[in-house]
Amino acid sequence: MALEKLQPANPKDVSVYSPYYQGRKRSALPLAISLYQMGNLEGIRKIEGGESIPFVASWNVSTLPSELTRCRLQFDGNADLSYELMLPNFEFVDFLIEVLFGFKRSRMADFFSGFLSQTATAR
Repeated sequence: MALEKLQPANPKDVSVYSPYYQGRKRSALPLAISLYQMGNLEGIRKIEGGESIPFVASWNVSTLPSELTRCRLQFDGNADLSYELMLPNFEFVDFLIEVLFGFKRSRMADFFSGFLSQTATAR
């Protein structure tokens, strides 16, 4: 599903995560939870001075903000360019909020560079 067609998540699902966010991030939370519940994202990583690289991110979905999410990114359909990271769900949802903000600005789905520095295990 395209990000522009994303519908807000059920308020019950959103309320569990609300204490972790303030201000504008909290207002973006219904869409971020909806994106989180999809369990995947296709995007484009913009490379400065080079061609952009498509990626697919996939992750496990849980209902508790404190549980760990394992996210796997694969760039350019190449298994050698796969990365995994694990972090608490509420931190991962924070990154998804940033994806939504970036998409609103540029119409491109991408994780900002702080997310990629979290990748702990390259495959």
